[in-house]
Amino acid sequence: MKIREFDVIIEKDEDGGFIAFVPALPGCFTQGDTLEEVIENVKEAIELYIEENGELPEKTPVFVGIHRVSVSVKTY
Repeated sequence: MKIREFDVIIEKDEDGGFIAFVPALPGCFTQGDTLEEVIENVKEAIELYIEENGELPEKTPVFVGIHRVSVSVKTY
């Protein structure tokens, strides 16, 4: 068995829970009430994704980062 690492994006939702998605695996996402729960759930979601879609390429894309940018927005 081989260990694979995946970048996971976790966001807080409007109800106080968490949403996680895996950019390298389109459609692979999950949620949880706590950070610990969403991390466990995303591990399971990745395993199920791989099981459903077969073997993955040897390398997955490397997530670079998230950047916050400021723009001027005209208000009406």
